[in-house]
Amino acid sequence: MRELSQIEKKTYNFIKDAGEIQTTNIPDKHMCGAVASLKNMGLVEVFKKYTSYYRKRKKKFVKINSKSLPHSI
Repeated sequence: MRELSQIEKKTYNFIKDAGEIQTTNIPDKHMCGAVASLKNMGLVEVFKKYTSYYRKRKKKFVKINSKSLPHSI
């Protein structure tokens, strides 16, 4: 696996500290772009869930993939 770039490390640590965060609440647009590459590497998981019980719309969330935690981040 290739080495993570600086912004990918920053994004990974931000998501790890937040636990589970909505993709629209990620503060930097570069961090939003890094989510796709982290997902392709298998480090994060993007999923949809309901935010309230009376709305039918689902929102996208991102969290750290617990199956493949890297050792050196």
